[in-house]
Amino acid sequence: MADDRDDSQRTEEPTQKRLEDAREHGDIVKSTEVSTFAVLAGGTLALAALGQSTAIGFTATFRGFLENADQFSINSDSIMSLFRDIGFKLFALMAPVLAIVMASALAGHLLQSRPGFALDRITPDLGRLSPLSGLKRLFGLEGVTNLLKGMLKLVIVGAVVWSTLWPMRGQLEAVLGQTPVDMASTMTTLTIRILIAALSVLGILAAIDYFLQRFRFLKRNRMSKQEVKDEFRQTEGDPAVKAKIRQVRNERARRRMMAEVPKATVVVTNPTHFAVALKYESGKMAAPLCVAKGMDLLALRIREIAEENAVPIVENPPLARALYASVEIDEAVPPEHYKAVAQVIGYVMRLTGRTRH
Repeated sequence: MADDRDDSQRTEEPTQKRLEDAREHGDIVKSTEVSTFAVLAGGTLALAALGQSTAIGFTATFRGFLENADQFSINSDSIMSLFRDIGFKLFALMAPVLAIVMASALAGHLLQSRPGFALDRITPDLGRLSPLSGLKRLFGLEGVTNLLKGMLKLVIVGAVVWSTLWPMRGQLEAVLGQTPVDMASTMTTLTIRILIAALSVLGILAAIDYFLQRFRFLKRNRMSKQEVKDEFRQTEGDPAVKAKIRQVRNERARRRMMAEVPKATVVVTNPTHFAVALKYESGKMAAPLCVAKGMDLLALRIREIAEENAVPIVENPPLARALYASVEIDEAVPPEHYKAVAQVIGYVMRLTGRTRH
């Protein structure tokens, strides 16, 4: 999905949404080396845990068959019954081993990517049936890279296995003279040692291949600056539209705030830079409430409305600045300002009382 874009413009790291979209289309980080390592590790674990008993079970099953070969009648029914019995016994012996290997294969996949279902991967693609596209995949850069990687892995693992087997060549020769049970035990031990040696190399190769595949995954999903902007608009909304909505909301809030100024008890000013309108009703409020506040032009407008509606205006610069910084609209005055505000409201009440008289 990302291959049709100009690589020179894809300078931005992919966003989380782009990575999720890639995953939904079946584009994930997948290393075959990690899967191979997981299967081989599971097989080694199964062999170490169950190899001895499985080998002894195999030996006992076939030894019993060979020792009592003269007691089997040769006809279609008996042959089928014999094969069925042997099949059940072999399945019972191998089932735990196969279960561990299958669980390891699943774990190898889950370690790289969480489970998901991508319809794109199972949708028929007639283009993949083209012999020309098949030759391009086979002899293209990726095909040649995979071939060289496979050959290098074969050489490295082969060298490690050979260096492990060579010191044990005497044990291999002695195996031929052992009893079947001892032979099974010895071969199991040798096989485990070989597998551990191979795993030590495959683990390093798997780690390198995984980080390489992750780098390629992030690279092919890089985005241009325009794509990042477009995605932001889709997910967060157009910044211009959001700014307009924010402006409308602020204007409505300002109108509601101005409508409360005529109901205020007092307006505390700086005198020109700050204005805070407070409302207090004795017996109904525990503390004065801030119904409006503003700075500069908004403070001037609050003063004008207060004057138009005969709301007392008190100039107290320190208190005006403190209230503007510490209290929001429709919030009560903080306790640390109770004393100063009480003095202002007390003064206003005395003033309005004298005015009424």
